[in-house]
Amino acid sequence: MVLSCLSKLKDWIVWSWTYLWAFWFLLVVFVLYYLRGPLKIGENVGMATMFLSTLTPKFYVALTGTSSLISGLILIFECPWLGGGDANENGLATTGGLGSPGGGGSNPVPECKVWRNPLNLFRGAEYQRFQSETKKEPLTYYDMNLSAQDHQTFFTCEADAGKPEYELMQTAWRERVPETRIKAAKEAIAMNSDCATGYILLAEEEAHDILEAESKFKEAYRIAEQNHRRSQQLQHQNSMLESQHRRDTNVMIYIRRRLAMCARKLGKLKEAVKMFKDLTKEVPPIMNVLNIHENLLEALLELGSYADVQAVLAKYDDFSLPKSAAICYTAALLKARSVADKFSPDVACKRGLSGSEVSAVEAIHRAVEFNPHVPKYLLEMKRLILPPEHILKRGDSEAISYSFFHLQHWKRVDGALNLLHCTWEGTFRLIPYPLEKGHLFYPYPSCTECADKELLPIFHKVSVYPKKELPFFILFTAGLCTFTALLALLTHQYPDSMGTVAKTVLVWIATPIQYIIEKSEAFFPTGIFPHFTHK
Repeated sequence: MVLSCLSKLKDWIVWSWTYLWAFWFLLVVFVLYYLRGPLKIGENVGMATMFLSTLTPKFYVALTGTSSLISGLILIFECPWLGGGDANENGLATTGGLGSPGGGGSNPVPECKVWRNPLNLFRGAEYQRFQSETKKEPLTYYDMNLSAQDHQTFFTCEADAGKPEYELMQTAWRERVPETRIKAAKEAIAMNSDCATGYILLAEEEAHDILEAESKFKEAYRIAEQNHRRSQQLQHQNSMLESQHRRDTNVMIYIRRRLAMCARKLGKLKEAVKMFKDLTKEVPPIMNVLNIHENLLEALLELGSYADVQAVLAKYDDFSLPKSAAICYTAALLKARSVADKFSPDVACKRGLSGSEVSAVEAIHRAVEFNPHVPKYLLEMKRLILPPEHILKRGDSEAISYSFFHLQHWKRVDGALNLLHCTWEGTFRLIPYPLEKGHLFYPYPSCTECADKELLPIFHKVSVYPKKELPFFILFTAGLCTFTALLALLTHQYPDSMGTVAKTVLVWIATPIQYIIEKSEAFFPTGIFPHFTHK
């Protein structure tokens, strides 16, 4: 209760100094005026005036010129967009992709590429149930349009031309209304009972729960397997049949992945892990976008097989491979698991960090630098929503997706969230200007906020990368010194004119202050001020 009151008081003081600074300034002037006797302000001003009157204009010019030069140098070296500071504190290169320092390329800020969410939910069994309960749209049109493009890319081929059922499915993926998509899928199946993509759409959107979705996917897999076996025998006859076989392969792999996800959601963990492991051995092009190793990591964490998790990380957390929040934060969780239960910030401050604690803290810093939005969701400082079907690596969408599925794994490790809470903010002290510099990864892309606003629903407030603003004191000092130097120069060149201007300005300033003082003397009782001015 006391801490809450102190926090509110602090917030109010910050707010008042931000928006009511004029009031505080007038209050200080008022207090100084009525305490001018005890503080001997008049005598001190007189002595200062005598001292300053003995100085020549050249002294003022030299003084203000020197201070302006120093302030300008501070501004240049502290401000990153004026070229100050190194691109990377450790001398690492800052060009290339999102992987790790040292990659090729010439663009210092990587392009914001949208990835398909490897842990995306089921539309009928999960997204539509949320929508019916809350009356809120969990998916944006942009996100659903990206999914439609994915489906058209991997579930269609040149051989489908002239086949009404597959042409109907191409239209179905693009429809916005779920009922229309379901109706089109049923019509396609009525035209051709071997249309596996029609069964996929029904499993994704018509099923009301995971059990029903699993049943529909099993039926889809039976048909997809037949189609795949048939096209495999004919694939070498011509390019058209080869593209059909490639499509059938994509369909079968997609269904196997969704069946594995159904098994994971239904608690059949060992079966799900086996299916995910088998899928990671596949090499078709569709595997490049599915990122099934992230599904495998999550299932192994739920199973509690930390040794297997470490083995997967050793394979995919490679120097040259693209990183993700799942990889970085899972690595941090494993490091934290060995020390988190005994970690105490007070003890660590007294005796210092042990080797394993340093390793865990460094892993957390690495993860936070990659995606700084995750800790607020893991620490429940910000409300979670349903993850979108596509994510932006290092963005808020990726943070939501990771935290939605992995928060329970962090809670299961005693002390892991406490260690994260004590250490994650220290990352931003290691990187003076996060938007412009990189420490372990390339500079954080500035385009993530715009892309996340397209991916995430309107009722969610998109997280922004924590920025360290340029201190106001530096800007104020530079401006004040420059202005003072200009005044000194003008006074030296045109003393009479500047004296007239100074007197006019002082009169303008003194008139409202004098008016306020007269009104305040008339308002307050006559006997109250002697108590303040009594010597």
